[in-house]
Amino acid sequence: GEPDDAPPLQAFLNQAALEAGEHQAEPWESCVQLMTLHSAKGLEFPFVMMVGMEEGLFPSQQSLEDPARLEEERRLCYVGITRAQKKLVMSWCEQRRWHGKTLYPMPSRFLRELPPDCVEEMRPKASVSPAWRQDRALYEESAAFASRQGDGLKHFAAPSFRIGDRVRHARFGEGIVIGLEGGGEQARIQVHFDAEGSKWLLLSLAKLERA
Repeated sequence: GEPDDAPPLQAFLNQAALEAGEHQAEPWESCVQLMTLHSAKGLEFPFVMMVGMEEGLFPSQQSLEDPARLEEERRLCYVGITRAQKKLVMSWCEQRRWHGKTLYPMPSRFLRELPPDCVEEMRPKASVSPAWRQDRALYEESAAFASRQGDGLKHFAAPSFRIGDRVRHARFGEGIVIGLEGGGEQARIQVHFDAEGSKWLLLSLAKLERA
């Protein structure tokens, strides 16, 4: 058993890890069952929910730089999808706090790879972050923005970047895109540089190039 002073959440997770498997698949176990995708192999359930379907989570940040690991996570996603007998729900958040920063995660590439006619997208009526839809333009396509500068109108184009892209900066060198936020001239991009670590840059001034 768990020590008496074990945090309740840690005790629950430890127990869930031990019990995830064939025991949870017994038909009389009519309850919510929490398990990892690895633990779900070989099992089937009427309803399945896969959470955290975001770039940087699933696939993981490490896999974005390793094609072999990315393919393994793609296979693992397939395992999760095929556990559902009747209904499958796959979710991601529109806003996440990460080390004091507010990020707007992008939906996992695994979602974009699903046949469109097999997917029904549902959103709450009140979006957590209305700007999220604007942020998608930063990586889906080049977008033209205009901003007032003095009496004139300055136009600029934002390059299209996706989370996971390799980029190059004149000063910081090469790195990988791990975050995008904001829009227009205030759009920012977070890059984890190989030699300098993670930095937030103003996209309109960063002059990033694809590596």
